[in-house]
Amino acid sequence: MTPSPLPEADVSHLPVTGRATDYLGGTSTGDHHHPNHHQLIHSIHGVMAVTAEAGRWIVPPTRGLWMPAGMTHSVSYLGEVQMRSLFVRPDAAPGLASHAQVVGISPLLRELIQAAMGVPLPYEADSRDGRLMRLLLDELRALPVLPMHLPHPADPRLQPISERLERRPDDPSTLEDWARRVNVNPKTLQRLFARDTGMSFGRWRQQARLLHALERLAQGERVIDVALAAGYDSPGAFATMFKRHFGQSPSAFFR
Repeated sequence: MTPSPLPEADVSHLPVTGRATDYLGGTSTGDHHHPNHHQLIHSIHGVMAVTAEAGRWIVPPTRGLWMPAGMTHSVSYLGEVQMRSLFVRPDAAPGLASHAQVVGISPLLRELIQAAMGVPLPYEADSRDGRLMRLLLDELRALPVLPMHLPHPADPRLQPISERLERRPDDPSTLEDWARRVNVNPKTLQRLFARDTGMSFGRWRQQARLLHALERLAQGERVIDVALAAGYDSPGAFATMFKRHFGQSPSAFFR
């Protein structure tokens, strides 16, 4: 069954519109898409997990997810979330991204998003509200892309591996172990990971562990418990890897 669009989000002819919605933890939008608008998915409080055919993303309040028009996705809310979305017409400005990606949200952009929530619709292009929205467009075209995406491999030989490691990121099986299980030469398996995900097996597994850890940290679990569940020998080893990947300690990232 083809997921239906959300018509309430896609009725506007305006280049940019905003929508504020609050959600309870443990809920989900279900599969849907926005046929006529890109969406910037952002929260001012709470963490979201977004899933699409292309992969999975974790989105804390310091980040946003750019979701291109027409891409089917679902949003799960890991605790209470105050979601603030922007809907952007694909022809609103040149240079808008055409693929899903996690992006940094600067203090200026955060304030602009908040201001956009209070703009009455419709607004005139040559007005304060119209100029605010044009400034938003300028900021959206300069968003820094962040490494918070776990791509889903398409090759059926890789899917048992990816499904297992997403469920149990602490599984210590090596590339050679997996190659024996799926009856594929280790070098071939490495090439398949690079082709389908753009990553080596080791890099993909590390990404799976980090995103699993982000999801659990967002729900308030202790760093030591998260580190061990993600397959790290100690909280220190986990914190070192986390900081190398995201540039911040786990506590600073969520603060």
